[in-house]
Amino acid sequence: MYSTLLALHSLVRWLVLASLLLAIIYAYRGWLQNKPFTRTDNTIRNIATSFAHIQITIGLILYYVSPITTYFLHYFKDAVHQREIRFFGMEHSSVMFISLVLITIGSGKVKRLTNDKAKFKTMAIWFTIGLVLILSSIPWAFSPLVHRPYFRAF
Repeated sequence: MYSTLLALHSLVRWLVLASLLLAIIYAYRGWLQNKPFTRTDNTIRNIATSFAHIQITIGLILYYVSPITTYFLHYFKDAVHQREIRFFGMEHSSVMFISLVLITIGSGKVKRLTNDKAKFKTMAIWFTIGLVLILSSIPWAFSPLVHRPYFRAF
């Protein structure tokens, strides 16, 4: 189960990144070019938010079945001093949760706004902040601190 969840979490990461990037591009384009907020824009917002929620759900399940986080939770005093264990046990999960909260707040605000320019602006700002936080906390293959492969096999 753990390896399947890990591979799925790795795969969904790319869907989250692609959908957020697309939503941000549409948001900035609509905001800066004073375009109407269309059904397509709303669908893209909804898809990006949904992928983020799916990813956090997989991540939360993974958090409780992972041997890394199990070690972190049971041996906190020692684990907090080990970079990789601390990253996955505390840093990664905290930043990703904050990112999801920001994306969700932004998405909710967009749904309640009536002005198209305000919708695009709100989506652009909240989703961009969420994406920057996500990018900062992914264990990229090139990271000197904690790294993982870009894709994991099932």
